[in-house]
Amino acid sequence: MTSDKPRIAVLIPCYNEDITIAKVIEDFRRELPDADIYVFDNNSTDRSAEIARETGAIVIKEPKQGKGFVVVSMFRKIEADIYVMVDGDDTYPAESVHQLIEPIVNQEADMTVGTRLQKYKDRAFKPLNLFGNFMVVTLVNIIFDSKLKDIMSGYRVFNREFVKNIPLLSKGFEVETQLVIQSLYYQYSIKEIDIELRQRPEGSTSKLNTLSDGFRVIMTIINIAKAYRPLFFFGLVGMLFLISGIGLGMIPVVEFFKTGLVTHFPTAILATGLVLVSMILFAIGLILDSINFRMKEILQILRKQ
Repeated sequence: MTSDKPRIAVLIPCYNEDITIAKVIEDFRRELPDADIYVFDNNSTDRSAEIARETGAIVIKEPKQGKGFVVVSMFRKIEADIYVMVDGDDTYPAESVHQLIEPIVNQEADMTVGTRLQKYKDRAFKPLNLFGNFMVVTLVNIIFDSKLKDIMSGYRVFNREFVKNIPLLSKGFEVETQLVIQSLYYQYSIKEIDIELRQRPEGSTSKLNTLSDGFRVIMTIINIAKAYRPLFFFGLVGMLFLISGIGLGMIPVVEFFKTGLVTHFPTAILATGLVLVSMILFAIGLILDSINFRMKEILQILRKQ
């Protein structure tokens, strides 16, 4: 930290939240009176930006539409020691921010996440959203050998090193997933803290599209697994090709032992091709994994300088 009293920035991404934005700002000012509160307005068509300004927040406009662009802009433009990121929909409790900040101040974590899946009010989640969260968390835990409970929460706290060094490429709501995956890959420490998620106030509507945004999240996981866990990704695909090749190859093999002849030449050729493709995929995974390992070594050296 740069001083005994760390600079805290509260970052609120905002798109059409005029019903709730003032309360969110007031709640966090009450809990963190010395913090700078920034509202990043993402082309709101209502009075969100005006209300935020009237309530005393610093309003910054982000013209590129999408939460991912907003988060990238936040991390690039704001200077602080501790960064609190929270959605502007008044579903996250401001009073929990001290629990989220404490591990960052004590250097026990680089990112803390307010996990919502253990405690939440009735109707705070739709059943499809709960299922989607469970599926995404399960995929990430399998691919990255982790034990996380909630990776899509919009309530997080980061230290400065994390904010200024983590690479982000997401455009939309999948940015939360990418934050966690990048943390796991670059070996930043994550600590999860249970919070009680509230349902949206009357008249406030979610901007999340369960199906389209869920699909983008899954594609983000697949693309990141391919880029950062290539041995796992190409090994898994290669295994599918290998099993298919062996399965098809058994047809002419069994036929030969029974009759001494092979009449299923196309099947034999296809089976051979599938096995060869699987070997190529395994080789690609090994090569890319070796390159990634060396790149991580270089990044670790650079982070220590």
